[in-house]
Amino acid sequence: MSDHQPQTNYLDPEVLQKIGDLEFIAREVVEGLRVGSHRSQLRGFSTEFAHHRQYAPGDALRTIDWRVFGRTDRYYTKLYEAETNFDCYLLMDASASMSYASGKVSKLEYAKFLAASLAYLVLKQRDSVGLSIFDSEVLAYQPPRSTMSVILQIEKLLRDIKPVPKTSVAKQLHDVALMIKRRSFVVVISDLLADVDDVLAGLKHLRFDGHNVVVMHTLDPYELEFPFQGAWCFEGLESEEPLTTQAERIRDDYLASLNEYVESIRNGCLASQVDYTLIDTSRPLDQVLSEFVHKRQATLGGPSAGARG
Repeated sequence: MSDHQPQTNYLDPEVLQKIGDLEFIAREVVEGLRVGSHRSQLRGFSTEFAHHRQYAPGDALRTIDWRVFGRTDRYYTKLYEAETNFDCYLLMDASASMSYASGKVSKLEYAKFLAASLAYLVLKQRDSVGLSIFDSEVLAYQPPRSTMSVILQIEKLLRDIKPVPKTSVAKQLHDVALMIKRRSFVVVISDLLADVDDVLAGLKHLRFDGHNVVVMHTLDPYELEFPFQGAWCFEGLESEEPLTTQAERIRDDYLASLNEYVESIRNGCLASQVDYTLIDTSRPLDQVLSEFVHKRQATLGGPSAGARG
């Protein structure tokens, strides 16, 4: 374990980079989420929607599916069940575009912290977690296991990776869907710089096979805000031709295209019942994960949703 201690209450990405020890980082982030919260709050990470049944007196109002009510004018409650011994697959993009960093921490480095923290969260629930690292092809694969050594394996696998210019996130989603034999939890950590329709088709494939899918769309703050000023040469990270221009001339078009692209992915995920989260890599990791856990709990109907109806 590292001898260093976090320098702030919120774990800033640059602080995490200085700490270095991935297992220590994951433990600090995840255990921080549990302070002052009921332990069952994390249970929603592995809770699955089971089915509807007609509302009965005594059912909690928060379990009513209001969308179904709007369509049928009848009250139905959502029933959930906690998965036992489920497998979680972390799919991590390590293509060249993920190496971009406007500050000291690249998208790839941030993704590594995120993957380790999610792995620790799953392992604390006594479930199994595996890892697939890819660019244009699978670079490394760790089958699901339920021991903390998986976190050390993440760091080991990333250490020698040399990203190539081209990514193939859509192909990897299809390949994983064919590989997984039982219903699992699949987390995609990527900047998703690929054809939107292809990516959404891959996510639909996973959902069609019954998997619970989460997309963590990981982008650098400069990609989100485009704060450049003056003349710049913008190099394509995925083999595009470089462009030299005044940043102000293209800012509005860039931001409009970005917003359209993000909304296309967000709406496509919503239509396929895929959990979508946009992540700014300048944000403290524990804040990002805390919001993710609370969002899943709200979607699943609160901490008590893990109980059978």
